Amino acid sequence: MISGSEGKMSLARFSISLFGVVALIAATLAAATIWLFLTDPVTVADAVKDGKVTPLVQALAGVLYDAFRGILKYI
Repeated sequence: MISGSEGKMSLARFSISLFGVVALIAATLAAATIWLFLTDPVTVADAVKDGKVTPLVQALAGVLYDAFRGILKYI
């Protein structure tokens, strides 16, 4: 059986790990959005103007895919 302090420690580690994963995902999406804004401003402007996020999401997915593929070249 897990005692009270061990359970609290496990929950604290899980919380920190979860926060780290969420922060990493948010930072990655923010960097990809900035990169997309600098490299393809027309797509970003059209998405903002029309209020449609589909082209923006597709472009972000393409940027992330290209970055991931580039990283895998070096591994």
